[in-house]
Amino acid sequence: MPLISVVIPVYKAEDCLQELYRRLKASLSTITEDFELIMIEDCGGDRSWEVIGELARNDPRVRGLQFTRNFGQHYGITAGLDYSRGAWVVVIDCDLQERPEGIPQLYAKAQEGFDVVIALRHKRKDPWYKRASAYVFYRLFNYLSGMNYDPDAGNLCIVSRQVVTTFQQMRENLRLFNGLVAWMGYPTAYIRVEHAERFSGESSYSISKQLRLATDAIIAYSDRPLRLTINIGILISMTSFVAGIYYLAHKLIVGQSIVGWTSLMVSIYFLGGIIISILGIIGIYVGKIFDETKKRPLYLVSRTTDKIPGKE
Repeated sequence: MPLISVVIPVYKAEDCLQELYRRLKASLSTITEDFELIMIEDCGGDRSWEVIGELARNDPRVRGLQFTRNFGQHYGITAGLDYSRGAWVVVIDCDLQERPEGIPQLYAKAQEGFDVVIALRHKRKDPWYKRASAYVFYRLFNYLSGMNYDPDAGNLCIVSRQVVTTFQQMRENLRLFNGLVAWMGYPTAYIRVEHAERFSGESSYSISKQLRLATDAIIAYSDRPLRLTINIGILISMTSFVAGIYYLAHKLIVGQSIVGWTSLMVSIYFLGGIIISILGIIGIYVGKIFDETKKRPLYLVSRTTDKIPGKE
């Protein structure tokens, strides 16, 4: 069993992998030579798998997995954790914005008695709109989930084998690695790590993908949206009751009812929109329940660079 496993989800990263391997090897060698690098290729359509195969042929500590299709980053992390063998497991992105040189700091902090050490991005080099969307997402996520997750935290972290074993027991379809680790509640520390520019290419996380991830994360970790719909319904009912009292008093005092076809139509459309929105929220939850009942595998591996008993 190696001391450290490094899990790297890979998507359209053929230009990054050689440099990533070189820097990971140099950084990890300051801790131990007994490590493994697990690269999970998520069917990005480029030459990433060929590069992983070349690295694995030259260094047996490199292990590669390729999915049958694109499953997504957090499923790649799940697969890497499932295949990892290290006493400690590092999770890092492949684009080199999360600097491999920060791993010794994470490991050193973990030796102080922490099962989870998370890197906070110092002086983020992301575009302003990405930083803004991350800030909004985590504020909303924390409010709806009841957690307190730092928006500067990325995927770069180190976790103990105990955390990995617990993570492997959590097989729900909606995957958010950071959220699942935070939910466990193991002793956690944070350290600041220098953030870097993207080594090459552009981020694959479009606005639509970010919104989908945000929606899935909120639904996976909270039923508060459903509770909010109850509060909205009560608020509308109370407003309607007060309005009804006002109209009745106006009729009794002034002697005539209030004529307002426009306000009537606006009220109908407003309530109709609220009702449809609430039904939509309920429908999303029901749909996710339906997905969970299928009990399908979280991911499928088409090929690997080694043979692992019981994992094929």
